[in-house]
Order: sequence, then C-alpha cells, then structure tokens
Amino acid sequence: MSTTRIEVAKTLKLYINGSFPRSESGRTIPVKDANKKVIAHASHASRKDLRDAIEAANAAQVKWAAATAYNRGQVLYRIAEMLEARREEFVTLVRTIEGRTKSDATREVDHAIDRCVCFAGWTDKIAAVLGGKQPVAGPYFVFSMPEPTGTVAVVVPDERPMLAMLSLALPALAAGNAVVIIAPMSNAPLAIALSEALATSDVPAGVVNMLTGIRSELCPWIASHRDIAAVAGARLPAAEATALELGAAENLKRVCLFHDAPKFDDDAFWHSPFVIAPFVEIKTVWHPSAL
Repeated sequence: MSTTRIEVAKTLKLYINGSFPRSESGRTIPVKDANKKVIAHASHASRKDLRDAIEAANAAQVKWAAATAYNRGQVLYRIAEMLEARREEFVTLVRTIEGRTKSDATREVDHAIDRCVCFAGWTDKIAAVLGGKQPVAGPYFVFSMPEPTGTVAVVVPDERPMLAMLSLALPALAAGNAVVIIAPMSNAPLAIALSEALATSDVPAGVVNMLTGIRSELCPWIASHRDIAAVAGARLPAAEATALELGAAENLKRVCLFHDAPKFDDDAFWHSPFVIAPFVEIKTVWHPSAL
C-alpha cells in the first residue's frame, strides 16, 4: 500500500458582497506554480457572476460615498494593517507561483502595503486638490467639488498582480467608489488571499468584489454593462484594451487604461492625485454673494 500522500488542492471561490460564493458556471481553472504543478483550482467567473458583483457594488457604493473622508481613510489604513499581518503569506504566494526571488517578492508586497497607507492619507485631501473655489467676475461664488463616479471595474494585468490590483483599485476606493476587480489568473490564489484580508477588515460588504476568470471573456461584458460607471486598467494586452474602449463607446462610460503610465513601482505617478481624478465627477455650485 502506497504511503505517498496527495496534497489537497484548494478550490478558490469568488468574493462578492462580502461572501465567498462559487461561480454559478460551475467551471474552474487550474492554477499552477512556477514548477508547473497544479496547486489550486480557481473559479471561472461568468457573465452572471459579473452581474452579481456589479449589483452588490452599486448597492454598497451609496453608503460608502456617504461616509466621511476621514472614515474612508481609516478603512483603507485598516486594509494595510491586515495585509501587514499576513505579509509572509503574500510573499510566499508571489515566490511560489510567479517564481520570483524572496527579495523581489518582499519588495512588491511591502510596496503594495505602503500604497494602502498612501491612499488612506489621500481620502480627506481629494476635495482640496481636485476641487475648490473658482474666481468669477460677478456677485456670486463658484465652488467645484469632486464626487465619486459610482461602480468602477478594475481590470488587472498579469504584471506584478498584487501591486497592480491595489494601484488600480485604491484611487477609486479613496474617492468613494465601489469596485469590481477582475483579478489576473496568473496568481489567482494571491487575489483570493487579498479578498480574505478584506473580508476580515473594516471594508463594508460589496464595496470591493473580486472575480477570477478569463479577462478576454469578461472585457466585452464589462464594456457594455450600463451599471458600470468607469473602467480602470493599465498595461493590458492590446486586444483587451481595444475591447474595453470600443465597447464602452456605445454607452459613454469612462475608460481609463493609463496607456502611457510608468510601471507600478513608480511612486511619483501612482501616488499622485492624477490617478484619482479619472474616477470622480466635478460638481459645480453657484451661490450668490452678499452685496
């Protein structure tokens, strides 16, 4: 009788509305490590799963936007605390699945955690930087105030997935949007581990939703779905970027793919308010002044 034990491969679920459902499609995709060994099976998200995630995000976004900027900052900082507590786990996932050195993996994980802290600090400064009082020639004041766009679909590339996920999602979250993240299959276990950290943090259910699946299948539905207000992405394959941009032309949703952006470890760009601006709408208010 053989004494060789077969390890139990984990089945990774989706993260929708604060819970971890299986894909309604019943499909899974094998996840392999750097040595081509199957270590898990990730849920293959379908169009129905995308719709469920969008509905959850739309319902949660109103309350998230109504929270004070200070409170949103506290919640984003709590994400950094939870990631710091599971730091070694994330480093291991980056190393084993992507085949990178420990120092390189550690550098990415630390960078991702620090980015959470950065955007936690941005939440109560967005209005001052992107809005303000406008000079006019007349007996009235004009104020411009940024407001969240709504639900943002975050399409993540394969390059440095943990840092990419947070770099694209945090600006939208800091401004008061809810997000549906299409995680890269190149490291689905890392995406679901991030979801588990979010589930045990202070992020309200539905504000962040995580889907694992084939980007090229989901991009056309993301572009055509009318309840998605904006799309965030960067460094995507040309075919997927084109599908998002051309598909969204029909319903005029905002698509920001940061075509000319530097790599995700460039703090001068990815820590700036320029990555927040595409995911806010500027409301202008005119008010008479006292004569």
